[in-house]
Amino acid sequence: MPLSLRLAPSPTALAPTTGGFSPAKKQCRIPYSGVATTTTRIGFCSLDYVKRGDSSVVRCSLETVNVSVGQVTEVDKDTFWPIVKAAGEKIVVLDMYTQWCGPCKVIAPKYKALSEKYEDVVFLKLDCKPENRPLAKELGIRVVPTFKILKDNQVVKEVTGAKYDDLVAAIETARSASSSG
Repeated sequence: MPLSLRLAPSPTALAPTTGGFSPAKKQCRIPYSGVATTTTRIGFCSLDYVKRGDSSVVRCSLETVNVSVGQVTEVDKDTFWPIVKAAGEKIVVLDMYTQWCGPCKVIAPKYKALSEKYEDVVFLKLDCKPENRPLAKELGIRVVPTFKILKDNQVVKEVTGAKYDDLVAAIETARSASSSG
């Protein structure tokens, strides 16, 4: 399917600096009308403003994030909130982990199996590396793994540690509250 994108950068799209403007990353939703109705695409336009003599050049690069039900999607500090917002009324479960964490590695295959079991829930994972520290701090992570369960852009449950049974119970509680409310 062809994608047509027209950008008209607003004055706030580029951050002013001493030498002109610097690149800024702005989110844009890209409607996806493919066969798979369970896929959401979120696009990020990186605008680059360069002053050349009397003219200016604005370049845009587009990156997309595919979110499919039945799988775990890796997120970062830039893609997390847009994906949560795009999930709408669906429950979102976020696994906050690190590469060096033993318990994180043990629960990862079980977490993936949960994503295949609960097709009405969006499963995400965030590597709490230095680049993602602002988001980890915003979400109040203290230990890894930590699982945050969100509904309507708000954290409604948290499970700390690789406690599979607690995670399943928290997901079930959020799902039953969602279906009854």
